[in-house]
Parts: sequence; structure tokens; C-alpha cells
Amino acid sequence: MLISKTKKMTKQVVNGLMVFTFLVGICYACSSDNNDVDGNDGNDVTGILHVAYEEFGDNVSVTLTGNTVIIETNGMPNHTSPYWSNTTSREIDGITTPASAVNHPLFVEPTATSYTRMSPGNIDDFNGSYTLSVSSEPGKANSTTSTGLGAIGIAVSGAVIYNDEEGPNVPLDNAVSSLDYSGAHTGPQSFHYHLEPKAWSNDDHKLIGVMADGFFLYGRRDSENGEYPSDLDSSGGHFGPTIHNPDGEYHYHIQNDLYLNEYYILFPGDFQGTPSSIQ
Repeated sequence: MLISKTKKMTKQVVNGLMVFTFLVGICYACSSDNNDVDGNDGNDVTGILHVAYEEFGDNVSVTLTGNTVIIETNGMPNHTSPYWSNTTSREIDGITTPASAVNHPLFVEPTATSYTRMSPGNIDDFNGSYTLSVSSEPGKANSTTSTGLGAIGIAVSGAVIYNDEEGPNVPLDNAVSSLDYSGAHTGPQSFHYHLEPKAWSNDDHKLIGVMADGFFLYGRRDSENGEYPSDLDSSGGHFGPTIHNPDGEYHYHIQNDLYLNEYYILFPGDFQGTPSSIQ
């Protein structure tokens, strides 16, 4: 389960002053809204930060600059996992992950995997830096873009999202046994999710994160009726209401298609928008 859902968010805030001079010579000063206005005269309207970003953990920084949303994280999740440092040494494929003197506060014993199947390395080893810049109002592109290896989205937990491959032309089947209860494991560069992250979302409509094209990814169910959406496109997306926008917008869902008769892939499709690189 999530340890914290507290939002840590920085915004570009510039207070403008609009002065109207009436015929009677009386002037009224009116301060501009500091969430969607940039500029000293109050006339340079910028994008509005989507309320969904409030769901991101306090280990994630979200900044609105003009029409660009900048999401920054160290890639370390804010929930429990057997991949946090612990007092058990393990070895796989000749690579040893040494034991630590004490268990990390967020460490839990493996359940979905085991010490003999877990990937090398602990979450503590992957304290990095990931930055994604997306539009505050993303739109669908004329054609889809396939996902590549590496990070393709940032989850609300602060860790990154990967697709359904373990490596170049290597299906996830070969590594699924190493995934923890949140559908994640360590890799050469990061701790990342491949499957439905049960640490905070399990067969529901909760926010999973934001993809590299700026569209949000939600759980398997529709927020409007609690059912599984039946009108999803090939990427698992559709236009409809979410828990953050009852009027509706384009967004992705984890598709309710069983993988290996047991799991649900986070994002097996292509980007419907124009993706940015996560650096």
C-alpha cells in the first residue's frame, strides 16, 4: 500500500495586476489567478496544471512553466517492496546482491517472487534522476508511436513505468517471476513497473501515472460506472470521465486482458500522442 500520497508540487507562480480606469476616474486593482497566468500584466495566459498531478507523491516534483509540465523524480517508490535493502544476501545468474546491516523501513518479505528469483540490486542502488516534460494540454497525434525500452512513463509513486519487454526482442515472460507484488523489479538502470502496481491499484480506477506523451494512465475500471471500459483503442485509451475530470478527456487504462493467466500489463500498446524522452 502507499506510504504517502502527499503532494509535493512546485508551480510557476507570477502575480499580475490588472488596472481598469473608468470614466469616473476610479481605478480598481484586481490580482490575477496565480495558477494559470504568467507575466506581469496578467495578459499572458499559460497552461493550467491538471489536478491529477496532486496525486503524485512527495518524492515527485511537478512544475508548470508556460504550457509545459515538468515532472522530476529520483525513481525511488514511496511504497514497500522486497527490493529495498535488507539483511538477506541473494544471488542470481552469478550476480550477488549483498546483505545490508539492517532492513530498510519500507522493506517487506517477498511474496509474489522469492529471493532466488529476484533481480540483482536493491532500490537503494538506483537513486537517480528522471525528468519528463509534457504539454499541459496533450493531444493525439496523426499516427501512433511505438514504445521503446527504458522508461515510458512516471508513476504516482515516483518510480518509472516500462513496457511489456524485458530487453531487445526479449518478452517479459522470461522475467515475470522476478517481479514483486507491485509488478516491479530492479534492472540495469532503475526500479520499474511492468504490471498492474498492486501497491496502490488493484482492479480499480485509480491513477497510475503519466505517460511520456502527457496522457494519464488509470487502473482497469471506468470511474463513471465501475465497469471495464469496452471502447478502448489499441493503446488502451479512450475519451471519457475520470476521477479528476468528470467532463471527460482522453486517457489510458490498464487493459483488462490477462497476461500469462494471472497478470495485467501496464502499457503494452503504442503512444497515441507525441512522446517526449524521459531523461
